[in-house]
Amino acid sequence: MDNALRLLELIGEQQTLRVSEAADLLGVARSTAHRLLSALRRRGFVLQDKPNGVYRPGPVLNEIGLAAIGRIDIRTVARPVLEELTEQTQETVSLTLLEGRNVRFVDCVESPRTVRVGDRTGVVMPAHCTAAGKAILAALPAFELERRYRDRVLSGRTASSITTWDRLETELRLIRAHGYALNEEEGEEGICAVAVAVRDLTDAPLAALAVVLPAARTVQADVRREFVPHLQRAAESVQQLLRARL
Repeated sequence: MDNALRLLELIGEQQTLRVSEAADLLGVARSTAHRLLSALRRRGFVLQDKPNGVYRPGPVLNEIGLAAIGRIDIRTVARPVLEELTEQTQETVSLTLLEGRNVRFVDCVESPRTVRVGDRTGVVMPAHCTAAGKAILAALPAFELERRYRDRVLSGRTASSITTWDRLETELRLIRAHGYALNEEEGEEGICAVAVAVRDLTDAPLAALAVVLPAARTVQADVRREFVPHLQRAAESVQQLLRARL
């Protein structure tokens, strides 16, 4: 049971997992890892693209995740703040949570502009490839960051993605110093973003708010930085609203 739960955790963190990797990470024989993954596949917790291929999160995991999102109070609390932030910036804004090494977009309000970034609610991406994810990672305690990235492996999504640990550490230091994170087409080509972390009562990162826009609109003196004060006020508003519910 413990090994099966650990496999689900690994699948959630890494998004893909081979039998050999599962065996090494669990410290079990490949036959044992294969048996566990096959059982999870039969129940819909994981999928396999082809025989002997990698395993990925299955529909049951996604359903559980989305059901949990539906119960997260922060969505209800943050929604009016997101709407106000969209009105202020005239760009798409999102609310994001950290899941292992990934982030999940749990709510979004689209820009009223004709050319805009669309709603990404439910989408999962590597945290280090998004402004929201980097904002949260930068706010994590050192031991928690270490726990999530023991192997220092970073997968890229575009030519601009951060793929080395040294580069990520450097960027996280800058984010801590400046108080916000930027995304330079690192998750998707043609899309940029700026984000700040939302913290709980213990000052731990709870989520992130981001303004997401087409890269073409960042050419003029990097307009993303103009959004930082709006984002910081929005994050503080969400934090205050959450405290009021305690």
